[in-house]
Amino acid sequence: MSISLSSLILLPIWISMAQIQQGGPDEKEKTTALKDLLSRIDLDELMKKDEPPLDFPDTLEGFEYAFNEKGQLRHIKTGEPFVFNYREDLHRWNQKRYEALGEIITKYVYELLEKDCNLKKISIPVDATESEPKSFIFMSEDALTNPQKLMVLIHGSGVVRAGQWARRLIINEDLDSGTQIPFIKRAMDEGYGVIVLNPNENYIEVEKPKIHVQSSSDSSDEPAEKRERKDKVSKETKKRRDFYEKYRNPQREKEMMQLYIRENGSPEEHAIYVWDHFIAQSAAENVFFVAHSYGGLAFVELNCCNWVSSSEPLDTSVESMLPDCPRVSAGPGSELARLGPGSGAPRRAPSRGPTSSCGAPRVWRCQRISRT
Repeated sequence: MSISLSSLILLPIWISMAQIQQGGPDEKEKTTALKDLLSRIDLDELMKKDEPPLDFPDTLEGFEYAFNEKGQLRHIKTGEPFVFNYREDLHRWNQKRYEALGEIITKYVYELLEKDCNLKKISIPVDATESEPKSFIFMSEDALTNPQKLMVLIHGSGVVRAGQWARRLIINEDLDSGTQIPFIKRAMDEGYGVIVLNPNENYIEVEKPKIHVQSSSDSSDEPAEKRERKDKVSKETKKRRDFYEKYRNPQREKEMMQLYIRENGSPEEHAIYVWDHFIAQSAAENVFFVAHSYGGLAFVELNCCNWVSSSEPLDTSVESMLPDCPRVSAGPGSELARLGPGSGAPRRAPSRGPTSSCGAPRVWRCQRISRT
């Protein structure tokens, strides 16, 4: 049986508390003090002491996994499905390993979109400079020129990126279950142009610059002896701080900062940007949206209108206390008017998108309507 370092640290404290609790009032004060000490201990940080390095492969082959002919992720040697608990009692390390594998799968799906689906990768913003953060979408060759129909795919929130519905399904089930590839291939076979959005790619991460504190002795007019004493104290302080930092964060995970992508800093912004610069410029008479989870809300941000019961003439703007999509009157003689106040029915687009993270993607059809 293995005993972790965190257990060895906490065990004497727990034993002391058990012994003290059997004593009188003075002993109970000590118990309170020990409880206060325990409350100051960060168990997550203590657990890091037992972790192996967070150094994972950057290829599927490095993880010893590959997708078979059925699109299932299997271990190269054993043929077994992916195992999350690779190391017992190291949940954080296992989670980091899972995330590292997920990043590789994201790149793998991007390759499939280009090679298997023959989609083009388009950088956005379209007028981005070389140095600014960028995102991208995928489009078929005829996405903007197809005169009949265009299909737009939008995934949900979280870690998924263009071409994916759910990372968990890709890893635990197969590519057909977790990616948009079956939708894309069938759409192209049936004569649709295709655009694949990437609404979660809102920023890039870069390492935070280290702040260099200039020594006070550089510009001080203090006597040399006093400067030397202050420098010595400063060095000792830095030594203690570095020792604490090594204890606090033994894995030395880099501190990152986020640089947001212009006009694509949120799923809603991304959907609007792609609409304005691509979808609205397309030749298709009919545009079909396939959206999952939060992707439905991103779509609704584009162009929605809720017809509600009102005595006002049809299409008259109706004020609302709620910050949702625009509301207009369904007309005094409509079915909604007979249903009573608060009733509503969207016509151009649903007033709410699908919000269940486990539900199937929904499909909406839009006629050529300009977004205002």
